[in-house]
Amino acid sequence: MKKIVIAIDGHSSSGKSTMAKDLAKEIGYTYIDTGAMYRAVTLYCIQHGFFEGEKIKEEELKASIHDIDISFRLNAETGRPDTYLNGVNVEKEIRGMEVADKVSPVATLGFVRRALVAKQQEMGKAKGIVMDGRDIGTTVFPNAELKIFVTASSQVRAQRRFDELKEKGMPADFDAILKNVEERDYIDTHRETSPLRKADDAITLDNSEMTIPEQKAWLMEQYQKAIAE
Repeated sequence: MKKIVIAIDGHSSSGKSTMAKDLAKEIGYTYIDTGAMYRAVTLYCIQHGFFEGEKIKEEELKASIHDIDISFRLNAETGRPDTYLNGVNVEKEIRGMEVADKVSPVATLGFVRRALVAKQQEMGKAKGIVMDGRDIGTTVFPNAELKIFVTASSQVRAQRRFDELKEKGMPADFDAILKNVEERDYIDTHRETSPLRKADDAITLDNSEMTIPEQKAWLMEQYQKAIAE
């Protein structure tokens, strides 16, 4: 059976990462969470004092960008990959609101995106991958055999993020999360380098009213169509 590249783009907290992870596991592909890569760079910036309030020290980050090693290792307990920053498991740290509040300014920097896109393209050379993010179908893999664009209302996405944090025992404020979701939408769609947009040949999935099983069935159907072509 031929292997393909599956690119899943969409808005923050639209459920695309969960969807991508589940699909990759079911079809035996490698899953790569590009959002986690940008979050890991953001955590590195926080750890190294590269933020002055909301402002990022761009020159310091630029000088350090090639010292930032991001990798993924399968977690035997969850069956899903955890994110490692310079050899340290940071999966929990990168999911908190401290990182979420600061990731968009980091992700808008052209040199950061160029460095991570190069890493992502290297990861996908052998195909057989599911990659999700904001610019996978438009910038990272414009020739991907299957492109999905995932969206949902901002209220639904904020509720999902709120529920996820509460389930993990982490502090959560719905209004703050909704504000963060709406701000990230604006920044993601208005940034100069690789703005979030639907690729012309991507299939839109609005999952505002869909259950997880319904999403899985829909995505599997799109995958089967893609490999049959």
